[in-house]
Amino acid sequence: MKTGKRREAEPDERILGEGIEERRDDRRFDERRFDDTRSAGERPRGGRARPERRDDRSEERGEGARRPPRARPPAAPHTGPRTRRERDDVERDDVERDASERAAASEPPVETSAPPPTAVQTLVVTADESGMRVDRFFEAHFPSLSFSHIQRIVRKGEVRVNGKRVDTKDRLAEGQSVRVPPLRLDGPKSSGASSEADEKTRAFLKSITLYEDADVLVLNKPMGLAVQGGSGTTRHVDGMLEALRDARGQRPRLVHRLDKDTAGCLLIAKTRFAASTLAGSFRSRSARKVYWALAAGVPKPRQGRISTFLIKEEREDESVMRIAKHGEEGASHAVTYYAVVETAAQRLAWLSLKPVTGRTHQLRAHLAHIGHPIVGDPKYFSIENWELPGGIQNRLHLMARRLVIPHPRQGVIDVTAPLPAHMVQSFNLLGFDATRYDPIEDAPDED
Repeated sequence: MKTGKRREAEPDERILGEGIEERRDDRRFDERRFDDTRSAGERPRGGRARPERRDDRSEERGEGARRPPRARPPAAPHTGPRTRRERDDVERDDVERDASERAAASEPPVETSAPPPTAVQTLVVTADESGMRVDRFFEAHFPSLSFSHIQRIVRKGEVRVNGKRVDTKDRLAEGQSVRVPPLRLDGPKSSGASSEADEKTRAFLKSITLYEDADVLVLNKPMGLAVQGGSGTTRHVDGMLEALRDARGQRPRLVHRLDKDTAGCLLIAKTRFAASTLAGSFRSRSARKVYWALAAGVPKPRQGRISTFLIKEEREDESVMRIAKHGEEGASHAVTYYAVVETAAQRLAWLSLKPVTGRTHQLRAHLAHIGHPIVGDPKYFSIENWELPGGIQNRLHLMARRLVIPHPRQGVIDVTAPLPAHMVQSFNLLGFDATRYDPIEDAPDED
């Protein structure tokens, strides 16, 4: 019988066996799965059963005696995983350890429940709140209440004023009792809620501020920035004012509006008292607003008054204000004074405008009505075969130049906004001097 050489275990097998023994104690893996020790003649995994090996000197030890196992040389120091199985095991251990470390380092989530609804309340309208709209009243007292929620509770009749149903646009009077139904209000924001976005918003608002005190803020609204949100409009002044909410939860609010493409003076009230007082000044027409525009052609006479009725008309893809007949349902009376400041070859006119009323698109619709639409107006400019002079941008040339209004406390607010960049370019090209006298100063303030 031929002498068979003893098959020595491969180094990798020894290392794997040692690694498994160590892991058996630490990880409590299934010993049967990782035990690499087999009895003689046992079929090895993935191969044939090996015949029993005999030594050629078996006669000296007796027939069938097995050769005693040779001592294995000491294994080389284990410096890292060698086999695929061991590499997989080590990688799995690393993943599990990293996950457990992250879980230990992170704080457990805090379970929050919706705040309970408030009880029914009755609020009395103060002198500062007299004349305030119902929806504004709720915004002032409950800053975290959404506008849609306010509309819903008013529409359902849950809000009562002196026991009667009201509309969101109804105005309150001093001493009236307002029934406030149960409300679910968001909890106060944490001190760390101020985000980087809020800081940027505050910095932007500060950069366009023309005047500010404890009650009032006047912004130089850029062209293209909407005042309020709407369909597809997410960035607007009203939304930015949320970043100015004070520690008491009071938020600045709009007093009036400007069209998205109209630049210039925009008045903001910082307190409820200021909002009520300034709104009263607009209703009583104590506020004086002056607009500048660049119009096509030169109006005759050079100073005049435009008085019409305006009504909103819905078109296929937009809504516009059209001239209406006296007495037409839904029409509103609108009055504008205008004055020609300077002209350019009878082709363009720099106009100063004073609206007595404040209808939507009033100035744009009125100038289009007299045949001198504002340059760059996408809604109301309809002169056929009219070419824009070279060097003038096709953008709306209309701005809220000046605002004069009684201060809520004392004195008068008188603020002037600079020309927007595209109008500066046009004025320079046409040789207009923005510092010259404005004849609209002499126009009456009444209609």
